[in-house]
Formats: sequence, C-alpha cells, structure tokens
Amino acid sequence: MPLPLEGLLVVSLEQAVAAPLCACKLADAGARVIKVERPEGDFARGYDQLVKGQASYFVWLNRGKESVVIDLTKDEDKKLFEAMLAKADVFVQNLKPGAIAKLGFVIDRLRRDYPRLIVCSVSGYGETGPYAQRKAYDMLIQAEAGVASVTGGPESSASRVGVSVCDIAAGMNAYEAILEALLARGRTGEGAAISVSMFDAMAEWMTVPLLQYEGGAPPKRVGLAHPSIAPYGVFKTRDGADILISIQNDREWRVLAEKVLENPVLATDPAFATNVERVKRRPDVDGRVAAAFAAQDVAQLSANLEAAEIAFGRVNGPDDLARHPHLRRISIGSESGPISMPAPPAQRVGEARSYKPIPALGEHTARIKAEFGSK
Repeated sequence: MPLPLEGLLVVSLEQAVAAPLCACKLADAGARVIKVERPEGDFARGYDQLVKGQASYFVWLNRGKESVVIDLTKDEDKKLFEAMLAKADVFVQNLKPGAIAKLGFVIDRLRRDYPRLIVCSVSGYGETGPYAQRKAYDMLIQAEAGVASVTGGPESSASRVGVSVCDIAAGMNAYEAILEALLARGRTGEGAAISVSMFDAMAEWMTVPLLQYEGGAPPKRVGLAHPSIAPYGVFKTRDGADILISIQNDREWRVLAEKVLENPVLATDPAFATNVERVKRRPDVDGRVAAAFAAQDVAQLSANLEAAEIAFGRVNGPDDLARHPHLRRISIGSESGPISMPAPPAQRVGEARSYKPIPALGEHTARIKAEFGSK
C-alpha cells in the first residue's frame, strides 16, 4: 500500500531540530526527502556520540532522508541546488532569516519561478518583526516566551523543560502547515510561502497562563501539582515510590476518599466536597492523601487506584521508560548498525509502517549530482 506522500520531493536545507523534525515526518509519510548539508554536516551530528558513535538528536530526526553535501557559496553547487528546487514539491529551510536570500534564493523569486513549490521557513522569531534577526535556540525561546517561568517547583527559579519543546512545537506546526498547503495545492495548483517561528509556537502554548495573568491570577510554579485542582500531585508510598494522581472532578474525589483513603466521611465533608474548597485547603487535602498513600506499598496502592478508576502514574526517569511495558519501539538502520528508538505515535489499523535508515554524511551526494545534472 503506497504511503500518503509517495511521489513528492522535499528539499530540506536544515540543521539542529525544528526543520529536521518536520522533514522527518514528511519522510515517514513517504516523501522523498533530500537533506542538504554543508561540508561539515548538520551540526546536530556532533552534539554527542552516545548512539553507537552517532549523536542522539541526529538519529532521532533524520531517518528516511538522503544526504547531499553541497557548498552554497560555490556557483556549481548553487546550480545543483536550483535544479533540485525546480523539481521539488516542498522546500524546507531553517537558516537565519535573510540568509537564504543572500545565497541567491529569495523566497518571492522561488515562488514566482516555481509556482507549485511550497516553501516553509522555520526560525526563532519569524521572517519579520523586531526580533527577527536574533539568534534563537530552544532554551532561549523557553525563557523569552515565558515557558520557563511556569516550569519548576514553588521554591525553584524558572526552569527549562527537559526536552526541546520549542523546536518540537515549531517542527510539528511546520509539518501541519505543509500538509495543509499540499491539500490546497491539490485544488488550486498553487504552492505557498509559509513562515513558522519557535516563539509563535510557544506563545500559543502559553495561552492559558497568559489569559490567567490578564484575568488577574498569574500562574505560579507548582512543580508536579496543578494550580487549579486539588488533589493533583505527587505522593510517596510506604516503599518509596512516587505516585502522581489527578482528581478531575468532585465525583472522583468522593471515590478516592471512600475507596482509596477509606474515609467516607471526608467524601461528603462540605470543607472538602468541592474542588474550590479543596484548593483553599490544599495543604490539609494533600496531607491527608499523603498519609494514606504512605501506609501502602506501591503494588497495593496501584491496584487500589486502578480498581477505583483514579488516574495515576509513576514518576519515572529515562531508565524506567527504557523498560516500560507500554513502550513501543522501531528499529532504524544506520552506518553503525540498527538503532532502536521509540515508535512514532500514530498507529494505523491494518498498516505496519517501516522506516528507512539514517544517512551518513554525504552518502547520496554522487547519485544526486548525477540525477540533477551536476558533474
């Protein structure tokens, strides 16, 4: 069965995380993705050497691509790049705003010369605006957009989210916008010029904290708790496991009190019966839950919570995830052998999707030069 984007050509002038993530998703969906790398390669190749001598970020984001090494300061390589764009359906790039134009590939000109081409530019702050020329990396955007201010515990300073959320959000927004543009092109025959910024992606994610601030109740850092719901947080079992529970409504509170805390009186006490009252008395509520959880081992408590249909989870680290019973994995080929990693989230009924290998630097340069007419 053909994949949805089979037959489409994507040229991606990319590095680091956001644009490579977008292009990786396009490759997973069947597009042919040519990854254009500078002679020294995507700098993400050098972030670490933890995966059979390769970088963890690079192996995550570059499966299914072809790698061509070209130097866009050289006329011959510019001609090769132009020939590739002339045949491409999608062009993804995440150079600094204005850099691609300085190399001779002005977006307006590309849209004029190749009207079916979809161009997607991914950057820190977008192509225009007062911050457009700033260098921008994931942690900087986490700080600038306010994400770090709502991350961490009540006693901590602003903290980084432990994964590259700004890059990931921008990459996924770019992927989504490209798919929309492909659908529109199918009706109109016209390509599109798209700009996606990491800042905009995070600003949208910050909508609730922003509205809370503008409504007079700025959010506070609460760690693994919830500013508006109680009980919602981490409690330790008798044998030292950290269990996170989430009580979403007053019915669930009554069930927790009766079946897990074994305190039916607490379930109907007006001082605790509604979430509004529980939030007012959060220390008391949390103290009662903590005492009940501390009297049970994790196996017993987990069984009780599951039987009561209370939402809960263990606070795991990467070591726990590595052996998690629910973790699905895929195996990806590479120059240093097969690499196991978490599977993409979408599962399609009746379809077992396979994934192409991670390219070595310049692995496809000779073939691509021959194909696109550069000698």
